[in-house]
Amino acid sequence: MHVAATPEVIPRRAVWAALLVLALVFSAAAAVRWSGTSIREPDAATVVQCELHFVDRDDGGIAVVDAQSGRTLDIVQGEQGFLRGSLRGLVRERKRRGLSRTEPFQLIARADGRLTLADASTGERIELESFGPSNVAVYARWLDPQTLKKVSP
Repeated sequence: MHVAATPEVIPRRAVWAALLVLALVFSAAAAVRWSGTSIREPDAATVVQCELHFVDRDDGGIAVVDAQSGRTLDIVQGEQGFLRGSLRGLVRERKRRGLSRTEPFQLIARADGRLTLADASTGERIELESFGPSNVAVYARWLDPQTLKKVSP
């Protein structure tokens, strides 16, 4: 009894060519990463910036305090997943580096309409528009509404 050879579903040369392309792509990405070349687009000009403290309250809320005036801008209650999650990441980095929690965070509105939450003490930053308009609104409410209308695209 003779068994017929099964035809190749994908030719071997095509598999090797695909693996070679993948190796080249990963090598190129690694080379750019290790070279230190910045692939970020430069930031647009800052239109308005405020410095904020986020203070945990005994009732589980978060007090949002203007660092310059000391005035409480808001008391955030409830789950607030995006707010808590974004702050947790920035605070974790401070803790990892052994830095003080007393430095304020910067909320920066840019001329192109983007909003950035930055920590000057670590250099970490969160480009809030990356998470959609509803999450931008979580932070944008603490900036002057007139200013935001001027810088929105």
